[in-house]
Amino acid sequence: MARRYDPERRQRIIDAAVAVVRERGIAGLSHRAVAAAADVPLGSTTYHFATLDDLLVAALRQINAEWLADVERWAEGVDPAAAPADELARWLEELLRGERARLELEYELYFAALRHEGARPIAAECLDEMARTLTRFLPDAATARAVVALIDGLTLQALLTDRPYDREGARAALARIIGGSAADRADGR
Repeated sequence: MARRYDPERRQRIIDAAVAVVRERGIAGLSHRAVAAAADVPLGSTTYHFATLDDLLVAALRQINAEWLADVERWAEGVDPAAAPADELARWLEELLRGERARLELEYELYFAALRHEGARPIAAECLDEMARTLTRFLPDAATARAVVALIDGLTLQALLTDRPYDREGARAALARIIGGSAADRADGR
């Protein structure tokens, strides 16, 4: 029997892996579940991704690429006249008001790198690229990395606690990290 040419199969498998993790979490990721979701034979998933870690890395790469494209779109729309802390606090609010399931998926895949060594460099690359993007608006790379860490922390707190986002509190924390204006420092922001 001739093998059917299917150039999009690998991508369908990656998309299915992302969908499986979104629906069932990392624990639900298996070649069998992904094959069913992608409507491909089980052997196709193992042909393209020999291990589950390979499949996880591919899913993380895709989610990171989507995230970084969103960060880039945001960066292109930043008001150069606005204070970076104000723009970042506004952006974080937009993220938290957006699709919660997407944020949960992004963080689940991101934290999978804790237990899957092959995914760690992919997670680190995403953090580094986000920091590089933020250096356009921030004093230096160290400040950008600190801002990325604060954004991660604030996002996780919002996802875990369901507390309403405190835009002013986030703006003040960002201003402290960035250096803020003299007025911000004088009134304790």
